[in-house]
Amino acid sequence: MRTGTRYALRRIAMSLPVIFGVVVLTFLLLRLVPGNPAQTLLGIHASPSAVAALQRQLGLDEPIYRQFWHYFDGLLHGYTGMSIYYQVSTSSLIGERIGLTAALVGVSALFTVVITVPIAAFAAARKNRAPDHAARVVSLVGLGLPSFWFGIVLILIFSVKLGWFPVGGWGTTPLQHLRALVLPGITAAIGICPVLIRSLRAGMLEVIESDFVAVARAKGIRGSRVLFVHVVRNALIPTVTLLGINIAYLIGGTVVIEQVFDLNGLGNLMLTSIDNRDFPVVQGVTLVYAIAVVAINVLTDLVSVRLDPRVHLE
Repeated sequence: MRTGTRYALRRIAMSLPVIFGVVVLTFLLLRLVPGNPAQTLLGIHASPSAVAALQRQLGLDEPIYRQFWHYFDGLLHGYTGMSIYYQVSTSSLIGERIGLTAALVGVSALFTVVITVPIAAFAAARKNRAPDHAARVVSLVGLGLPSFWFGIVLILIFSVKLGWFPVGGWGTTPLQHLRALVLPGITAAIGICPVLIRSLRAGMLEVIESDFVAVARAKGIRGSRVLFVHVVRNALIPTVTLLGINIAYLIGGTVVIEQVFDLNGLGNLMLTSIDNRDFPVVQGVTLVYAIAVVAINVLTDLVSVRLDPRVHLE
């Protein structure tokens, strides 16, 4: 078995207790949230007997340890439960919406790279000059910029005023899907770009002073090639790690962004399910988020090794 495969399997095995902890905490915290799923489903005018009957039907009248065992036993057999509100399996609801959220995260990561690398390179190449100061100010402002506010501003400018992109929704064709993801992707990217710009700029400034860069310049290699081929590649390693962490953070951040742009992804499903006290759906979506974060962290480590042969998977 290859080293990368062994490492990935070992990391996944080490992450199983973390995922189990997420499952337990999510289950318990949902039971502490005020509100009765049966009452929410039947409405405020339902009789107590009707509410009690539905609770028995849903198994919500059982002791909490028994409820958890039923849920966990279902997970061990690949069953995430039945939605209380939608009356369909949780896995089918997640399967319908996971593609949109995954596409949003992917587009956001792409925009993050497209924004971060040129700005950081431009700033590092002009250290302590106007472009460098401007990049640092912009990144500092971006750190305190609420993503939902920035998304609303983008909607007002590019959707309402210019009409270039849809105000919200997902569309029905691949082209409409792509157009619908542009503004949400930029909004999500802006939330994590400032940290990455500062990290990549600092890394590039350190690499620029290395001996191999001086040798490359002495050989007459053009400055732009030295910057993007030699400097950026070697400075990317810590930034890639930071990008992986922030993409994991971005997965949870899509909850707000999907609400702003009316995208029916996992984030929107989670908020709706919390409002409806749909415990199985919230638990299922949280589990998917936890698994995605683990997978991204493992993938980040593997990419770091590909970028830097000096790094070993241990």
